Amino acid sequence: MDSSEQNISLQALREGNRQEFARLVDAYSGQLYRLALKMLGNSQDAEDVLQNTFLKALEGVKTFEGRSSLSTWLYRIAANEALMLIRRQKPETALADAMTEDEDGEEYTPVEFTDWCCLPEEEFVNAESRRALDDAIRRLPGTLRVVFLLRDIEGLSIQETSEVLGLTETAVKTRLLRARLRLRDLLGAYYAERLRGKEGTK
Repeated sequence: MDSSEQNISLQALREGNRQEFARLVDAYSGQLYRLALKMLGNSQDAEDVLQNTFLKALEGVKTFEGRSSLSTWLYRIAANEALMLIRRQKPETALADAMTEDEDGEEYTPVEFTDWCCLPEEEFVNAESRRALDDAIRRLPGTLRVVFLLRDIEGLSIQETSEVLGLTETAVKTRLLRARLRLRDLLGAYYAERLRGKEGTK
């Protein structure tokens, strides 16, 4: 439980206290918007997901039993909203996601591995590299994308990610591995070019 959650009264939320709900919105808007933006790549879509998340939270808080944390519950709503929007906008991704789910028990073999050990740290934090990573994340199937974002970007634990998505911890670990391997494939050419550029300037 994070510090913001400790300061929010679930009882007050259930009683319809608008001031407490406003505090909930203030506490979690940033991280939920960031998740939606990285899932969808569009600020307007991310704002729609954020609005729908809190509308559904307002409607559902009276029946929220508190078996998971407030943050886990909100992440679950936001992730589902983002995935539904992806599938509405691009119906073909539903098939890709279904294939991803069917393949959870299979070993994924990456197309190409690039050794990034020789790249200086700034290569991973400069604006161009961040854009390349964001683009690669958006090219992942939605079911892999959301696992990677929750675990590696938002910093949720494997257990928390499994609770958010309603998956077993094994399924989360499998999807996370496959997401990381696919990102290596997608970013391999980019960093290989960066390495060639570095070598060419020596």
